[in-house]
Amino acid sequence: MTMTVWAWPALALGGALGAMARFALSHQLYLWLGRDFAWGTLGVNVLGSLVMGFLSVLLIDKWALSIEWRLFLLVGFLGAFTTFSTFSFETLQYLQVGELAKAFWNMALNVLLTVAAVWVGLVAGRALLSL
Repeated sequence: MTMTVWAWPALALGGALGAMARFALSHQLYLWLGRDFAWGTLGVNVLGSLVMGFLSVLLIDKWALSIEWRLFLLVGFLGAFTTFSTFSFETLQYLQVGELAKAFWNMALNVLLTVAAVWVGLVAGRALLSL
């Protein structure tokens, strides 16, 4: 895997766009569903995991895109779009104020749904390849 001079700019641009997309979607989810639970973080983590599974099959197996495109989309964009640090911070906040049920559900839903979403994305990508 040879990286060119464009690898770092691709990663940086993907990260910037992913962070902006995360903020926009997370904000919208909080407007729709309220702030009584970490809906925004859960939503971006599940969606990002689904897209990660799907695109990893397409970008690597089907199209064999360059390292710059993979860095842009998978590492940069989706890396910044999903957010483990925010998930961890919100879970700790729930624990600190005694919201044990919310902390538990936040951990359980983020882990279970994101792993399931990656799997669904992989299955969908592989199904598309077999068409």
